[in-house]
Amino acid sequence: MKKPIIGVTPDYNAGDRTDMGGREPTYFLRARYLKAIEEAGGIPFMLPLLSNRVEWRQMVAHVHGLLLTGSGADLAPELYGERQRHTFRCMSRERATLELGITNVAYQADVPTLGICGGMQSINVALGGTLYQDIHAQLNTPLEHLPTHSATQTAHSIHIAPRSLLRRIARTACIEVNSSHHQSVKKVAPTLIQTAVAPDGVIEAIEAPDRLFVLGVQWHPEFLHDQDPVQRRLFRALVKASEKFVLTRR
Repeated sequence: MKKPIIGVTPDYNAGDRTDMGGREPTYFLRARYLKAIEEAGGIPFMLPLLSNRVEWRQMVAHVHGLLLTGSGADLAPELYGERQRHTFRCMSRERATLELGITNVAYQADVPTLGICGGMQSINVALGGTLYQDIHAQLNTPLEHLPTHSATQTAHSIHIAPRSLLRRIARTACIEVNSSHHQSVKKVAPTLIQTAVAPDGVIEAIEAPDRLFVLGVQWHPEFLHDQDPVQRRLFRALVKASEKFVLTRR
């Protein structure tokens, strides 16, 4: 069997971010994501930030899986029906349009999808859920979800629901994860379920039980990929689901 092609969403600088090309519009994608997909047996393919449904359908028709990556910026609250109540940088319109649009198209086509950190939040919003705009301000929790140490270090444990997709991948009820986010899922989208939580109750994973493979994780497995077999299995599970999806297209 040929290796499945996994579409990967990039970050985007419209010309206002000195950390990603300055004034020159720039796509940005950490090599860690591509390495994890490649080592799991897939072919990673960075997606262009196209902006209409016809183009999203064409892209989805040419990939076998989808990886929604994390981002330093956040979805604009207006995208889930709220006004911005806290100070944070919003994701570029170009990236948000692609991620929310292609997530819906991929969901309808049952294309295997993995969302990481901001990618998990995009899945939830795309399918009708909402977010806490700022965990520290809105939730009374002593747990630090945005620690200052490197994402190559774990930050806290999570508890995984029995009989969930994530539980089958992790093969255990509790794992240690890193953390690099100040937002999180608030209202879970109607077609999704929460399947992992941090000790303070913050949602750490969501899934679509009626789909072949739709999984969002709030941590960054690409930073733990080299040292943790559970994190490697996350990417392998996406690739295996994509291989299965290839067979359905024949």
